[in-house]
Amino acid sequence: MKIGILSRNSKLYSTRRLVEAAKERGHEPLVIDVLKCYMNITANRPTVHSKIQGEVTQVDVDAVIPRIGASITAYGTAVLRQFEVGGVYSVNESIAITRSRDKLRAHQLLARKGVGMPITSYAHSVDATEDLIASVGGAPLIVKVIESTHGNGVVLAETNKAAESLINAFRSLDADFLVQEFIKEAGGSDIRCFVVGDRVIAAMQRNAAEGEFRSNLHRGGSAQVVKLKPEERALAVRAAKVMGLDVAGVDLIRSAHGPLVIEVNSSPGLEGIEKATGKDIAGSIIQYIEKDSKKGPNKPKGKG
Repeated sequence: MKIGILSRNSKLYSTRRLVEAAKERGHEPLVIDVLKCYMNITANRPTVHSKIQGEVTQVDVDAVIPRIGASITAYGTAVLRQFEVGGVYSVNESIAITRSRDKLRAHQLLARKGVGMPITSYAHSVDATEDLIASVGGAPLIVKVIESTHGNGVVLAETNKAAESLINAFRSLDADFLVQEFIKEAGGSDIRCFVVGDRVIAAMQRNAAEGEFRSNLHRGGSAQVVKLKPEERALAVRAAKVMGLDVAGVDLIRSAHGPLVIEVNSSPGLEGIEKATGKDIAGSIIQYIEKDSKKGPNKPKGKG
């Protein structure tokens, strides 16, 4: 198979591992920078063109693996849609990626399906600040920008006064954000479940660095292998399915009332979890594509 990896940087760990895994299984990988693509939108033969080895040429692949960064979601998913319209299999569809990237929409979809999450509220009116804080149980609480990644735009407010100031400051910047219950008993730890298809193939516990409440490895957090409970595995797979993602990083926290989903990532990094667990996750993704692509071009999963 010719497998296109939609990535802006061929030197990134995740991209390199996917290239290696594809080659090891006898496939022909091609790294495609979506920002260097243009689309020929026609009724009979929609195509994608890109500069490859110094020449602009039509991109001809059998399957694609989208590794689209949050900052280029709009154009990246537009290019991915063009592949989909042209009948190319994608392990994660464009509509599923846009669902997961919009945190408000993602929370609404998860809530509609009864997926457990920390209490979350969203509002726009300045007059609703006090009610907004009260709705999640008061401080301490988390404020999240709707489109944040790697812990950026996620702030902890330890008192109601601090929360009020923070919310008003975000509003003055005309930023859309969520206010979320802070799960103190999680102790600055969360669990990244790597879902491929209908199962969790690897999981690690991420622990926040000293003085930090965010457990992201990009922020100095540490990782270790963790044994999941059956209900945690089921919750992670269910959350990915609600988003319509076949490959996803589902982040959970353990609360006093059971596991809760805090985020579903459509382009989960491979480096941290492969090194923490010693598992060949890139290889598992390629194996899944080999099997699933035989069904033909995939159709959007999930709703909303």
